[in-house]
Amino acid sequence: MNNNEDGKTKKRLPKRAEIPDQYKWRLEDLFATDELWEEEFRRVKTLLPQAEQYKGHLSESADRLLAALQLADEINRAVHKVYVYARMRKDEDNTCAKYQALSDRAQTLATQARSALAFLNPEILAIPEEILKSYLAENAALEVYRQAIDDLLRQKPHVLSQVEEELLAETAELAQAPANIFAMINNADIKFPTIIDENGEEIEVTKGRYIQLIESKDRRVRHDAFKALYSSYEKQKNTLAATLHASVKRDCFYARVRKYPSALAAALDEDNIPTEVYTNLIQAVRAHLPLMHRYLALRKKALGLDELHMYDIYTPLAPPAEAKIPYETAKEKVLAGLRPLGDDYMAVLEKGLASAWVDVYENEGKTSGAYSWGTYGSHPYVLLNYQENLDNVFTLAHEMGHALHSYYSNQKQPFIYAGYSIFLAEVASTVNENLLLHHLLQHTGERSQRLYLLNHHLESFRTTVFRQTMFAEFEKIIHEAVENGLPLTADFLCRTYLQLNRDYYGEEVVSDPEIAMEWARIPHFYNAFYVYKYATGFSAATALSMQILNDGAGAVRRYIDFLSAGSSDYPLVLLGKAGVDMSSPEPVNAALRLFSELLTQLEELLHIS
Repeated sequence: MNNNEDGKTKKRLPKRAEIPDQYKWRLEDLFATDELWEEEFRRVKTLLPQAEQYKGHLSESADRLLAALQLADEINRAVHKVYVYARMRKDEDNTCAKYQALSDRAQTLATQARSALAFLNPEILAIPEEILKSYLAENAALEVYRQAIDDLLRQKPHVLSQVEEELLAETAELAQAPANIFAMINNADIKFPTIIDENGEEIEVTKGRYIQLIESKDRRVRHDAFKALYSSYEKQKNTLAATLHASVKRDCFYARVRKYPSALAAALDEDNIPTEVYTNLIQAVRAHLPLMHRYLALRKKALGLDELHMYDIYTPLAPPAEAKIPYETAKEKVLAGLRPLGDDYMAVLEKGLASAWVDVYENEGKTSGAYSWGTYGSHPYVLLNYQENLDNVFTLAHEMGHALHSYYSNQKQPFIYAGYSIFLAEVASTVNENLLLHHLLQHTGERSQRLYLLNHHLESFRTTVFRQTMFAEFEKIIHEAVENGLPLTADFLCRTYLQLNRDYYGEEVVSDPEIAMEWARIPHFYNAFYVYKYATGFSAATALSMQILNDGAGAVRRYIDFLSAGSSDYPLVLLGKAGVDMSSPEPVNAALRLFSELLTQLEELLHIS
């Protein structure tokens, strides 16, 4: 969308109403109207008091226990649907007051539901284990809850009394405040300057456009976009530091009251992941940092630069064969690339891409980035902010990986196990990216295109394994600081982040002072110890995609079984059944060996060593 201003063409984001319907998701598949959402909201409010009849009575019989668990499922399923619809409507345009209000109400309802059901876990744990086992044997309908009950017993030392659990449930809405405040600053309030693009036109920098600008072949555009983005965060650094500090304090508070030795241990225990998996990842990646530095040295030589700055590390080393890739073409490429996953997977994928699962383009107020979400009993949804380049084709493949993981889990699992663990969340998405890359490499012999694709995959390693591990180490440092009574001032956060950036990127890169502010724009830091799962997921996905390509139908069957398993077992167990042992650092080391091999291929193509 363009408008003329002072004789210059200024590119602006379209408003939501200006986006054609064919490029919007259809949230009417969840609720046909907002009035139906209101009806379901009221129904949930009537369900909550029903939980009271079971309080204090769970130990009386297997039937009582079953009825309480089934009511909890009904409440949780309905609350999730109400919450997801409201949040996704808000994500369409964060400036819309109506959906801000619906989202706030849905969040309050979710807190009320947690409070109403807070008695369940403490009361179940108060039942002697032998009686619980007898109930499971006595009532076949309870068998579906066996894994959930076993997992609850495992976490028994960290479950508090009924009164304490109810009180903690009441704090959930307050605990979301730092993330909510950050989201409003980051998606609604923060404004970025305009710069002059490659064509001499004035363009507003946005989070959606930033990567496109930072990849520009014009170094002046890259520099200006970098400065424009970080100067905007710099102006709010103290507010953003206080917001992140509050979020970390929340994490440490919950870990402390639940008697965990650290916030890290608390976060990983939900998935039954030993903290060694986290620390082994950091150690393995740090041991391979010379590979990262070698790659960046290659980038510096290939670009012909005397100095490699942080705004130089995203621009491709070779131009893609197609300068612009329309969304329809992106869909075709993704469909072609994922054919090794078999006919059933392809049928679901084709349906999803043709049936308004995806919200495609950026508009004013729309939540930045990309995600897949949805509810049990409905198809999944994907939010994009599609830009017409190859990276965004990979983003489409990535998010459809999440979507089909959800689809298969919802199809095969009862509600209680349909949601897969976040530890597993990045596996399916990255398998899709790897298969797409393999397809594109197989179907091009053109040197510049192979350069571009090899560089793309190495960039995936850099941003997903190296960079996310750097983020993970940053999270570990700032949580340990708060646990040791240190405040997270803006100066401390910037100093800590800048030193990590220097460690990970090495002497070949100028760690520009602006990069010290990068922590201020990372939404995942408000979801403690999440980002390491990108690196472990990438490593697991590398192993699985190689099995799919090399072993064929047997590997595909194991993989579809993995996608269909939801959270019916612990993440490390499910990955083990699929053929990957993530309790060992070997998958990370193996992935980094592949990075070394790809780097050698790139060096040979560039005739640089």
